[in-house]
Amino acid sequence: MSSRVLRKLQSDKDKELGENDNISDLELETPIGGARKKQFNVNRYDLLNQQSHSESEVKEDDNETEAAKSCEGENVHESVKKKRKKRKKKSGKQANTHRSSEDNADVDEVERSLREVNRLLGKHTDVSVVNQRTHEKTSQRKTLLSVQHKHLNPNNELRRIFGSKIIQAEHKRKYRGGSRAHMKTTFMATCHPNWPHISKSGLSMSLLEFKDGCQYFTYEHSQSYRQVENKFLQAVESFHPDNIVSIINEHPYHVNSLIQMSDLCKLSEDLAMASELIERALYHLEFAFHPLFNVTQGNCRLDYRRQENRALYVTIFKHLTFLGGRACCRTSLEFCKLLLSLDPVGDPLGIKLSIDFYALRAKEFQWLCDFVEALDNTYNLMQLPNFSFSLAVALFYLGESNKADDVLQNALLMFPFVLPLLLEKCSIQIDNRVSNHPFFVDADEKRCPSALLPLISLYVNRNYHIWRDADLLPWLEKNVHEVLDRVDKKEQIVEDYKQKRTKRFIGALPLSIARHILLSDDVKGVPLQETLDPIMSFDPFPPKDSINLYTRPQRPTVVSNSSNPLLMFLGSIMPDFNPRERLRDDRDPADEAQALDRPDDFRGRIASLVDSINNLLTSVRPEQQPQNDADDDADEDSADDADLT
Repeated sequence: MSSRVLRKLQSDKDKELGENDNISDLELETPIGGARKKQFNVNRYDLLNQQSHSESEVKEDDNETEAAKSCEGENVHESVKKKRKKRKKKSGKQANTHRSSEDNADVDEVERSLREVNRLLGKHTDVSVVNQRTHEKTSQRKTLLSVQHKHLNPNNELRRIFGSKIIQAEHKRKYRGGSRAHMKTTFMATCHPNWPHISKSGLSMSLLEFKDGCQYFTYEHSQSYRQVENKFLQAVESFHPDNIVSIINEHPYHVNSLIQMSDLCKLSEDLAMASELIERALYHLEFAFHPLFNVTQGNCRLDYRRQENRALYVTIFKHLTFLGGRACCRTSLEFCKLLLSLDPVGDPLGIKLSIDFYALRAKEFQWLCDFVEALDNTYNLMQLPNFSFSLAVALFYLGESNKADDVLQNALLMFPFVLPLLLEKCSIQIDNRVSNHPFFVDADEKRCPSALLPLISLYVNRNYHIWRDADLLPWLEKNVHEVLDRVDKKEQIVEDYKQKRTKRFIGALPLSIARHILLSDDVKGVPLQETLDPIMSFDPFPPKDSINLYTRPQRPTVVSNSSNPLLMFLGSIMPDFNPRERLRDDRDPADEAQALDRPDDFRGRIASLVDSINNLLTSVRPEQQPQNDADDDADEDSADDADLT
């Protein structure tokens, strides 16, 4: 373009010389020739540093050339300078405007066509408005499930509860002399100074694919890690806990061994050690993260069907449960969101059954309401008893009394079985009208659908502390009487909810809910009869389409139909445990059956088992670093952990 402008300027010069033949040579050379030569030289190099000019700019150059011809002497030189500066500023704006109009030409044409079609059809919806609403919905969902690193650290919440000085003093007392030189920065679990150093553990993570804006990862086990895993499976089947202890001593970060030993510690009521073992397993799992695996993005997925990935799900679930027991409910809520983001469609551990509880305990009432509003259509949240009642409580605390009354009454009409169990759990005496009304009297366990009873039992056992609030009880009593008034009026909604309740909660309990109930230590209603395989706490109820890397050794197992929760828990962590085995080889079977009927004999056997586990736990201590001089205080630190818990 610059060469064309130069040629045009040269042709204009020749033309002007031809038209001014009658003018004297002095007049041509001095004022015009000097000025044109200077402008010509300036334009030649100035155009090389500028972008391509449009035809309007060429005309502008022509006009300035004509103006320069009419000037004389120094005035010509100054005017050309001013016009050149002005032209630079103006040309930049015109170039941007020209390019912008060219880029948006197609978009404007499409929008004009759509507006014309909408006008002819009588519609006034703008495409840009629809796109904006869709974008807002997507961004709102990401915001609700977004995870923040600061909320994954329970120490931050403990500082808000007890103060930073107390937490720092407690930490220094527990880990005095410990070194953090070998520690890697992690967010889900904090490495304790007395933990051993992680070398080549054999656990890693790889990226499988990108699909629909999500990244799919999977854990990988090296050959050495597979050997340890096979050894662990044999130790579990052997019914010798000391074999698991020996694996932890040799491989202090083997994840499934830490999970299994944590359950044994929990059985012996050593909650501090049980929590620390789970935290160590979580630290190892996070240590093996892929560089692209970021928990805050919300687009990282782990396939629960793969056997190697289930350890992260189970460990996070157990970790947030321990955190909830330490009153770190805000941190537990963040881990619930993290667990849901790993598989939001399948939700293999049924975390939706507890996320509302931690939201209420953390006083995240508005977040809970937004969560239900945004995701109810996707997850059918209001069809679960926990969300039906928790949403009403959240609205009540937010001051929306009218809306809270409607939600609570609908929950009582849909799930009348909750009220008698809830009042009994809270030790609240029922008035005569409620206790004698058939709507709640007939709402017993025998008439409750089989798939609904475990959900109600789980909700009542977990949330009854919330309903002990002095402000909630009068509000609950008022709405219960209003519900009875609607039942006496025989409103159609009462019968509709009865039909929905009967149709929705029939059939077998989903495996995701069964896993949640078992990991929550609320084993009532768990469908043990559906499988002949023993239920393992580190891998409860594997999916039917499981992608297995390991095969558990085939050993004779005992299937018990007992409803005793203690027997079921013992069977989950020790599959060969048989409450009907002989105490002595020379014992008569008839005497053995009579001994089982005596509860004192059974409790004595359990007590001896717990004592043996306590003896084994004395050897479960992490290897100390050379710079750590707190060996003599190991027992004291364990006791302090229990007090803090």
